[in-house]
Amino acid sequence: MLRFTDSLTGEKVDFVPRETGKVSVYWCGPTVYDAPHLGHARSTLAFDVLVRYLRWKGFAVTSVSNITDIDDKIINRAADEGSTEPEVASRFETTFVEQMDRLNIAHPDLRPRATEYVDRMVEVIGDLVERGMAYTTKSGVYFDVDRLDEYGALVGRSVDELREGAGARVDIDEEKADPLDFALWKAAKPGEPNWDSPWGPGRPGWHIECVAMSLHLLGDDFDIHGGGDDLVFPHHENERAEALGCDRKFARYWVHNGMVQVDGEKMSKSLGNFTTLVGLLDTWDPRALRLLVLQTHYRRTMEIGSTTLDQATAALVRLDKFADRMAEAALPEATAEAAVLDGFCHAMDDDLGTPQALAVIFDAVRDANRALDAEDYGSAAALANAALDATAALGLKIGAAASSAGTLGDDPEAAEINELVNRRLNARAKKDFAEADRIRDELATRGIVLEDGPTGTTWRRS
Repeated sequence: MLRFTDSLTGEKVDFVPRETGKVSVYWCGPTVYDAPHLGHARSTLAFDVLVRYLRWKGFAVTSVSNITDIDDKIINRAADEGSTEPEVASRFETTFVEQMDRLNIAHPDLRPRATEYVDRMVEVIGDLVERGMAYTTKSGVYFDVDRLDEYGALVGRSVDELREGAGARVDIDEEKADPLDFALWKAAKPGEPNWDSPWGPGRPGWHIECVAMSLHLLGDDFDIHGGGDDLVFPHHENERAEALGCDRKFARYWVHNGMVQVDGEKMSKSLGNFTTLVGLLDTWDPRALRLLVLQTHYRRTMEIGSTTLDQATAALVRLDKFADRMAEAALPEATAEAAVLDGFCHAMDDDLGTPQALAVIFDAVRDANRALDAEDYGSAAALANAALDATAALGLKIGAAASSAGTLGDDPEAAEINELVNRRLNARAKKDFAEADRIRDELATRGIVLEDGPTGTTWRRS
């Protein structure tokens, strides 16, 4: 039984989806006003692993992650550059997706943009106003937190406790009845983008965006909602309040990943350690960052620095050598070792315990190498197949072809070709030579030459 730590209760609970065999997942995507940073990578990788594992377990998953393409920061960036908000948002959305592709992050099934759902947001706001959960002022429409008895439950604090700390993480507006009340609709300001509404021209507040998109695309009572734990308050608390304020069931489970520390300090622009993702991935193998994320439980703070990345790189070398050795060996067909997959599932089912799951994989790698040394080819094949299956479930590509991914620079087909090369290696490992030959022939028709050598398989254009 798969179990998660639900942020709402703080307890580890059994996962029971809304519909048997199906899972609906929504996690908050970026506000596209700047290049993605390590925090974006850590959170997106965490949910990539979650979705991949659910699918590996046999669930039919619908995954949604939004793009916030209208926000104060986007407006300010456009003004500073002398460009437009759509231009800024489009540019940095492209950059974000490109860097996620480098990390082998599967695209969500749906990637809605906030500006595409303003009409839906207006509908939700109108419902809140009609129910007396919100009020209007000259500056916009605000949610009245005193109208919701459960406000503060996600963060585990009462309204009074939250009010005492108001100011640091809420918008200050003299027209609000309470510092905790938050904007659902912001009245238009000169020169800013705006949309028509019953309350005059303006634009939606941040929190209402995700409520409208998630409920519209996944339906009430969808299964999993989450993001970085910096979003618990105010963003996710306010999302939850808006949905409950409309008397609608929101997420069944809340999942939040921990933050990132760079060389021992919490990632922060003020500290000067706001390392760009592009810079890191240009220096280290992108797989090293994925492995580093997997080595840290998703709920814990993750340490990133040259030492930890070098250690992850060394571990990748071991995995690559293993995959290549098994691919080159004349191994018989074999079913993946059940004990290994059982151990992997046991670790992952316990709140996505990726560090323990990796330990199972590395034990299988060790045992497979020993079996091959002893010429126990059947055991080596079974262990290798289990290890390869588990690493694939985590989105971790291994082998020489994977380690050379991206070496052709801006080749638009590089990711697809590397995927085919990896599939060929896996086919060879399973002694499926017909499939391996078919893939080689397919690549040849596209002008791709494969070169098998003692260190693995590389490719080049003819």
